[in-house]
Amino acid sequence: MKTPRTALLCLILAAGVAGCKAVGPDYQRPVVDLPAGYADAASQNSGGNALAADWWTLYGDATLNELVAAALKNNTDMLKAMAQIEEAEAALSEVSANLFPQIDLGASSSKSRSSTLNAQRLPSGTPIVAKSNRLALSTSFELDFWGRLRRASEAARAQALGTRYGRDVAALTLAGVTAQSYFSLRSLDAQIAVTGETLASREESLSVAKNRAAGGLASDLDLNQAEGARADASVQLRDLQRQRALVEHQLGNLSGKPGLTILAGNLMNLPTPALPPVGLPSALIERRPDVQVAEQRLVSANAQIGVAKAAQLPAFSLTGNYGGQSEALSDLLKDGARIWSLGLAATMPILDSGKYAARTRQAEARQHQALADYQKTVETAFREVADALTNVQYISASAADLKIRADAARNTLRLSRLRYDAGYSGYLEVLDAQRTANLAEQALVQNRALQLVYSVDLMKALGGGWSPAAAEPVARH
Repeated sequence: MKTPRTALLCLILAAGVAGCKAVGPDYQRPVVDLPAGYADAASQNSGGNALAADWWTLYGDATLNELVAAALKNNTDMLKAMAQIEEAEAALSEVSANLFPQIDLGASSSKSRSSTLNAQRLPSGTPIVAKSNRLALSTSFELDFWGRLRRASEAARAQALGTRYGRDVAALTLAGVTAQSYFSLRSLDAQIAVTGETLASREESLSVAKNRAAGGLASDLDLNQAEGARADASVQLRDLQRQRALVEHQLGNLSGKPGLTILAGNLMNLPTPALPPVGLPSALIERRPDVQVAEQRLVSANAQIGVAKAAQLPAFSLTGNYGGQSEALSDLLKDGARIWSLGLAATMPILDSGKYAARTRQAEARQHQALADYQKTVETAFREVADALTNVQYISASAADLKIRADAARNTLRLSRLRYDAGYSGYLEVLDAQRTANLAEQALVQNRALQLVYSVDLMKALGGGWSPAAAEPVARH
């Protein structure tokens, strides 16, 4: 009758031990001193109070949507991130399993013969050949008196959560790179179109120069200048086509579609998404996945201090087995064959030459490193948002001036051609006007591309979208 009572007392002890406070510091999110918002870089064209999580759809381009969706599904970085999540969750399950008893089933059967020629004779009636069969359940369970196992589970849980945020970092980076590469492709499409028009214009000018030279109205100098200008535009066009092919290859690689072909499109048709409102809160960066990865590493390092401290204290283990043992296999489950044992063990380091204390100091040092990394990540995130807002603001402000410049250059080219055809000026004036017009057109295209690229930088800096609810503090772990 003592067995059930003893087992009950042990279970009560285990339950009481599990409720003890774990040693080591409880996690508290560190406060990083940052300005409250980004009012100095407020947007002039804020169109609302939210940015969608699938922010790339705001550009209204079906091809871009398909490329990003394919990248998030097929890219090897995403496949690797998913496998890392599976590994981390399996590791968490393994560590958490240590909080519960492990029960093993053991079975054995043996047959042995004793010597009859030993100095000490066998007692009368003792068989020379003996058989033994054994079947028993056994367990060994560490009582988590100081919270070592709970702290280990806390650390593993933070690592598993960090891998999930790591997947979000990979997804955000991949979507950003894909979108910016696509905008580079569309920028090259526009530059190719502009250069194609320039080449056609210079070929027309070359034809005019040839006719004028044949009629004695122009010199060989005009003809040579026209030929050089046409060749220069042709070389520029081929180089742009080469660059476009390389970007197309990159998009194929990002989306997991080698050999991808994308038809030419119009850069100017892509809208710039509305930006966050004035006074965007800096607390928003706490939602960035890279910031959350850094915080989970800090949570894990903080929990490891408790693991190290608990190792310096006594460890209590509960052991036991229950089963049957008999000579005949048929008697194994009978009451007379019943065997059991129950034990409680305790171990404590007495003389370790400072080994466990050194491990605790190492854990504390790793926590300090993780804290520094977290603070650096938060500060970098704040700077990236501020930089992105500034870039978008100033590059957008330049668009109107570049448009005026391009219009003026086109008009200058038209007038210079009229003057040349009428014989009022030399071909050098036309050539200069052509170059100026080409540069102005290219600058306008590049400015538009930069507006789109910088808007992607802002989306990434904000962690992939913004909403009023997202500015609320993230729950502490």
